[in-house]
Amino acid sequence: MNMIVCIKQVIDPEAPPASFKIDPSSNKVVPPAGVSPVVDPYAEYAVEAALKMKDASGGKVTALSLGSNQLRDIVKKPLAMGADELILLEDEAFDESDSWSTAYALAMAIKKIGEYDIIFCGREASDWNAGQVGSGLAEILGLPSVTLAKKIDIAGDKAKVERSTDEGYEVVEVSLPCLITASNEIGEPRYPTIKGIMAAKKKEPVVWKPADIGVDAAQIGAAGRRTKLQKLFQPVREGKCEIIEGEGLEEAAANLAVKLREVKVL
Repeated sequence: MNMIVCIKQVIDPEAPPASFKIDPSSNKVVPPAGVSPVVDPYAEYAVEAALKMKDASGGKVTALSLGSNQLRDIVKKPLAMGADELILLEDEAFDESDSWSTAYALAMAIKKIGEYDIIFCGREASDWNAGQVGSGLAEILGLPSVTLAKKIDIAGDKAKVERSTDEGYEVVEVSLPCLITASNEIGEPRYPTIKGIMAAKKKEPVVWKPADIGVDAAQIGAAGRRTKLQKLFQPVREGKCEIIEGEGLEEAAANLAVKLREVKVL
């Protein structure tokens, strides 16, 4: 099995909310001072899904990441977990991309990689939470896709996928090659071992520029965006508490019901 996993370096979503700042003039997030970025936690579930396939059937896992200024100690985490190769699409031309221009650049890189059986993505990225890149990748590459996978079994040239839904899960059978986005229900990402961390330190990622994957500069990064960000802001959260009283529990409950109807909750 040859598998490709799309990962992303993001601002640590566990950073204190108060540390996040918005630059209104540029509509950009100002990275929190003193907070190191991380591999997107959702992407780690995708790495885990691929490594489970490798554990069961053997093969190769290639991690693929896009951006500029990608910190090697951060983006090498999939290697420390057990991936075999790391490819970085690294250039300022890739900056400020939206879901479409990201998917386009990743698709062109995957075409250059060549052979693969499954492409794995996280269900979404923890910075924008759009959840569009995986499906966009499948569309550009002409692949069948399944989202929100919680379990994957391979039989011959087909994958049987249990896909999470609001009501539980459904079972989908898809032909290989395909693209699968992993739900957190796929299983907790494994911790890198000391041996894995030491091996990752010795491996250098392959770095590709736009010219290496033959992309049109007008289709990547900010130039290739198909969406326009009108305003980026931090929501103001306000709370208000009102105590509903009564002579007893029954009267208090009745008064509460009346109040809920007034505010159209009931």
